[in-house]
Amino acid sequence: MLHGRGANAEDILSLAENLDVTDYLLSAPQASGNSWYPNSFLAIPRNNEPWLSSALDLVHTVVGGFIKQGIKKEKIYFLGFSQGACLTLEYTARNADKYGGIVAFTGGLIGDKIYKENYRGDFINTPVFIGTSNPDFHVPVERVRESANIFRNMGADLTEKIYPNMGHTINQDEINHANRLIFKP
Repeated sequence: MLHGRGANAEDILSLAENLDVTDYLLSAPQASGNSWYPNSFLAIPRNNEPWLSSALDLVHTVVGGFIKQGIKKEKIYFLGFSQGACLTLEYTARNADKYGGIVAFTGGLIGDKIYKENYRGDFINTPVFIGTSNPDFHVPVERVRESANIFRNMGADLTEKIYPNMGHTINQDEINHANRLIFKP
């Protein structure tokens, strides 16, 4: 579970109260200074370095730790909100494989443009839910749609929901979709 800018690990973990994750081991790394990278996710990637690479490395270390403990990739789930959703999508697209599921509450792939050369692999029908508002003052809906198309093209079983004028938040319908499509009680 990856928190948004200005939030912290405890904030994103509190979301679990609304998710069907009772039998899940939850992990929520903490970003230094409560931000995974300093600039907008739409900035040229080098302008978010070395923080972006460090954040991606941290997620990779956490995932690797689970795998070393015997947890298979298809039992690993990712969830993020806002900046954490962008990091969730970026990490999983760079490391596509069969995962348990991916949830992005308001996020898109990172960069001033989509860098398709960074994304390879096959999600092998991994369920993915991406929800966002139109408009959202941090995450343009066009980038959400472009990101969703990358995931579709990489074999994800993708559900995309655009909510009119929802604001920069998570709504109950998104929670319901995540529970039904990803966590499946």
